Amino acid sequence: MNSRERMMIALNNGRPDRLPCQVHGWMDYYLRHYLGGMDWWQAYEKFDMDFAIYVSPSYRYADKDLSHWRVDRRELGADSDGNHCWDETIITPKGCLHHAGAWNEITPWETEYLIKTEDDFRLWAEYYPVPAGIDFSPIQKVKDRLRDRGIIRSHPFSPGQGSPWQSFCTLVDTEKAIMMAMDTPDFLHYALSTILDKTLRVLDMWKGTPADMVEVGGGAGSNTVISPALFREFCLPYDQKQNAMLHEAGIKVVYHLCGGLMHTLELVVGTGADGLETMTPPSMGGDCNLREASRRVGDRLFFIGGFDQNSGFEHGTPAIARQQVFDCFEATRDHAGYIISPSDHFFHGDPANLQAFADAAKECVY
Repeated sequence: MNSRERMMIALNNGRPDRLPCQVHGWMDYYLRHYLGGMDWWQAYEKFDMDFAIYVSPSYRYADKDLSHWRVDRRELGADSDGNHCWDETIITPKGCLHHAGAWNEITPWETEYLIKTEDDFRLWAEYYPVPAGIDFSPIQKVKDRLRDRGIIRSHPFSPGQGSPWQSFCTLVDTEKAIMMAMDTPDFLHYALSTILDKTLRVLDMWKGTPADMVEVGGGAGSNTVISPALFREFCLPYDQKQNAMLHEAGIKVVYHLCGGLMHTLELVVGTGADGLETMTPPSMGGDCNLREASRRVGDRLFFIGGFDQNSGFEHGTPAIARQQVFDCFEATRDHAGYIISPSDHFFHGDPANLQAFADAAKECVY
């Protein structure tokens, strides 16, 4: 069985020849500092893992829409800690929006959020450009190169990560979004509906995508961030509509919760998603009991993740990494289709631990 067959069987909640394995993206920092500057393709080949390559469509915009959303970005240089700072102003016909941030060799972040008031959001809603056309050639090019070595993952068109709630939190800040859910829920529903409308207009063009799976959701929906009641009101109805349209496009949907999820397992099923990630264990700040999650919803959701990359890769040994793989396999083998993966990104770790991770997966035979 080749890697593509193996992974697609798991995405259909079946049992392939053996446990598929991937990583949740290769970080540039790790590739530079531990793998001699390899790219994603070379890294997957080195460890003989099943490939999961991320690539999304490219989009075409109307000139008028772009003229109403002019971006003035300034690079401000490095601060005393070596962080590279930037400042950006969005110029529209009715006013300006502003945000700022920084980046280092590990990650980028924002220091000032774009949306600060309800009027800011209305300005965003009126002028944030929505694509007028779509181009699948970047995905097809990767698919032609990938062949039978794995799967292609995409992200939906969205101003944040994968779903309206996560995108709104990206625009305004998660804490402020939670306060709005309590204080101004009608406005929040208007904002989420606006984001969803823009997303659905683009997803209507997704039919025929060469990608295999799309990632929705986001960590801001985790039950270590919001309650199941907030998820039910501010995530569920919007995710249901988005996921239904993604299914119309013929693509599998994985719901991404990189935090707590045990209190929202059935709610994720209710979104219409096909799978759930990242199954983050308590040792990594989540709450996932992989065996219990598999028992409860494994007949309705496939899983990706579950491996503690901190103790397994960054501070581990090959023996520890191997044992973790076996533990994850045993926790899921009776109920859920499963692709083992680190429960999020990693930046450090002896490559020998990654090799042990990949080799152990080959020993996990169904």
